[in-house]
Amino acid sequence: MPERVFITGIGIVCAIGNNVGEVLNSLMAERSGIGAITLFPTLHQGTLPMAEVKMSNQELASDLGFSTAKAYTRTALLGMKAAREAVRSSVITDMKAFRTGLIGATTVGGMDRSENFYASFLTDPSKGKLADVVNHDCASGTEQIAAYLNIPDFITTISTACSSSVNAIMFGSDLIRTGQLDRVIVGGHDAVTRFTLNGFNTLMILDRSGCHPFDENRAGLTLGEGAAYLVLESDETVAAAGKKVLAEVTGYGNANDAYHQTASSPDGKGAFLAMTKALSMSGLAPSEISYINVHGTGTQNNDLSEGLAIERIFGENVPPFSSTKAFTGHTLGAAGAVEAIISVLSLLHKVIFPNLNFSTPMKELKIKPVSRLMTPVKLQHVLSNSFGFGGNNSSVILSRFENTDVQ
Repeated sequence: MPERVFITGIGIVCAIGNNVGEVLNSLMAERSGIGAITLFPTLHQGTLPMAEVKMSNQELASDLGFSTAKAYTRTALLGMKAAREAVRSSVITDMKAFRTGLIGATTVGGMDRSENFYASFLTDPSKGKLADVVNHDCASGTEQIAAYLNIPDFITTISTACSSSVNAIMFGSDLIRTGQLDRVIVGGHDAVTRFTLNGFNTLMILDRSGCHPFDENRAGLTLGEGAAYLVLESDETVAAAGKKVLAEVTGYGNANDAYHQTASSPDGKGAFLAMTKALSMSGLAPSEISYINVHGTGTQNNDLSEGLAIERIFGENVPPFSSTKAFTGHTLGAAGAVEAIISVLSLLHKVIFPNLNFSTPMKELKIKPVSRLMTPVKLQHVLSNSFGFGGNNSSVILSRFENTDVQ
């Protein structure tokens, strides 16, 4: 039975790039993707920033080989683009050569099409097009990705708020470790919608100037959209196919503190449990973690809760850490996979990407994030956190593999 899980392919589309290369370039240039809202008309244009993918639905459809985007939600189109890049990155040419599965993750599913349906329906029921809501449910996008890539053996969808795609990584790893599948394409996809924007604005947790994670003057998060997928493979499959390994999944943990519908527990109990479970599984001591890609949304509650949990685990020896959400925005169900790929890029290129927009340390914490690009740095193990509404907290540890040097 396989005991190790390797990452052999990655694909991403988000506000700072339409593929892995573009995302890496933006990260290295310390260039944020946060800007004005252009995707849809809203009363919040000009007052609330957002991190949009710089492609229209039709451009996404054309890139994928479709003549029209009418049959797909924006969420599904983003997912197909990222998953296709991951498959190509892994040089998979035959989906049936090994037992292959797909685990997708999302929070809003096809809401972008559904909200248009209801706008039309409420004005004139005869104009409401049922086709606009057929793909509303979260599983629809995953099924369309699987059909597009011809994935034959296993398909499922996870929706656990902002920890969704880390849980997809965890579940995919479990399927490989238990010998049920040989390789699994895992990740998440979410588009920003008016529903999402208005919902988070109602919670009063959106920063009107763009998010400032782990800053004393933080005022909330910035919504983003995107998709990210990773190809996970067993050690046996990697050996049989002679694959190059990008990184190894060495530990992960999930915990739910059940404290509140949207808020993290003040003492960071859920975050603490998720991180300690990941460390325990990996067999690593806290001192062996080289870098933490924190959840770091920029809200008052999250950053304090996560920071306290980090100080509790690492004591006086907290490793370098940063939130990359000031680059990408908070991509909700895709966030964990987006940041897992950024963590892989950190390992590959020996770089720690900065926590943009940071200026003033939080008075309740002794620690502060990395605020400038750090390179070259010796990185062996990266801990990446994703914490969701409802208290669903997940952490994953990604480790450097001996063939991962990038020239």
